[in-house]
Amino acid sequence: MAFKLEVGQYFEADSPIHALDARVKFCCAFVAMIALFCAATPAQLAVGAAFSIGVVAASRVPIGRVAASVKPLVFFLAFLSLFNLIFVQTGNELLVAGPVRITDGGVWAAILYTVRFGLALMVGSLILLTTTPTELSDAFDAMLAPLACLGLPAHEIAMVFSLMLRFVPTLADEASAILDAQAMRGGGFNEGSPVRRVRAIVPVIVALLASGLRHADGLSRALDARCYEGGEGRTHLREQRLCAHDVVAVAATLAFTAAMVALG
Repeated sequence: MAFKLEVGQYFEADSPIHALDARVKFCCAFVAMIALFCAATPAQLAVGAAFSIGVVAASRVPIGRVAASVKPLVFFLAFLSLFNLIFVQTGNELLVAGPVRITDGGVWAAILYTVRFGLALMVGSLILLTTTPTELSDAFDAMLAPLACLGLPAHEIAMVFSLMLRFVPTLADEASAILDAQAMRGGGFNEGSPVRRVRAIVPVIVALLASGLRHADGLSRALDARCYEGGEGRTHLREQRLCAHDVVAVAATLAFTAAMVALG
């Protein structure tokens, strides 16, 4: 059985979302995610769903790739839904099964939190799916530059963030390879009791940590070999410039946020 984790892997396409300045893309996604997290009414969920689906369609990223990028968090969403369904006891009683009491308030809470978290994750995943690691690095560097006026290592902080995002798909590929290797050796990840499954995943975690340390050591050696000394005087292959479509993206995000506030 082949395991495939498609997390944070850039998907090349010719789309308006890909063409956006990385700084604008990140800020718009951040604002949209906050608006989605604050959704509390059916009308807000409907507008949020329409906006999210529209953004995914504009990105021209297959919905399967978007779903695969948030797949590792499906269990979290399922747990969140079940938790709210059981423990939120407001509203009218719908079902009683022993100590479990289901109410219409619990059903609404399960739908609300699951849908808004899912939509926010879908929008957030597009940042990595439509932005190259170089563009992300340059965007973080530019956005954190004002911190240098306060004496903070702005470039180094931006480098840490960009490298963290850069290695998400790399470690996902490593995890897929390790899972395949363990499965060929008889590792039962989908069989047996929960305790056995946890024991089976421990070697994978250990191997993944070792791989991460190896990548970090290789990266540090590469930076030393290239005499890397920070961001002062650093140049960029592609200079970041705002264009008309960036203004349109900002306006659309602000309009969406205003609609969410008005419907609240």
